[in-house]
Amino acid sequence: MLSLRVNVKVVELAKVLVVCDSVYGNTEKVAKALASGMETAGVEVDLAKVADVDFGRLGEYDLLAVGAPTQAFGVYKSVQEFLERLKSANLKGKKGFAFDTKLKSRLAGSAAKGIEGRLKDLGLTVVKPRASAIVKGREGPLEEGAEETFKQIGAELAKMM
Repeated sequence: MLSLRVNVKVVELAKVLVVCDSVYGNTEKVAKALASGMETAGVEVDLAKVADVDFGRLGEYDLLAVGAPTQAFGVYKSVQEFLERLKSANLKGKKGFAFDTKLKSRLAGSAAKGIEGRLKDLGLTVVKPRASAIVKGREGPLEEGAEETFKQIGAELAKMM
C-alpha cells in the first residue's frame, strides 16, 4: 500500500485596522480608498470610526492605520482622545501608518504628523511615512485623484505586510 504524506502550510492573511474620524466625509473617503487598495492586494481590512473601535480586539491586527482631518494645525480632538486611549493597549510588535486630510497651504499644519509621532511613542513601527489628502476649501471636496492615490498607498502598505 502506498501512503502519501502532505505538508500543508497554513498562511494567515495580514490583518489591518483602518481607523479615522471625519467632519465633512473627506477623511472617511480617504480611509475607504486606503482600505480598498489593501483589500485588492489581498490583505484583510477592518474599517472603523474612532468611537467604534473595540480595544479588546486590537491585538488581532498587524497594522493600525490612523487618519484624521487637520484642524487648528493638528489632530482632530476625537482622534487625539483615541490615541490617548491606545496607551492602555498592548501594541508591541505592531505596525502603524498615519494619514490626514488638510488644506493645500504650508500654514495648514498636519494631523498625520501628530498621529505618526504618537504611533511611534506607543511603540509601533511606522512602515511608511505619513500621507495627506488635500481638500479644496474647508468642507472639500477632495483634490482630484486623492482617492486613487490612497488606493495605491494601500496597495504599497499591503506589500509591506
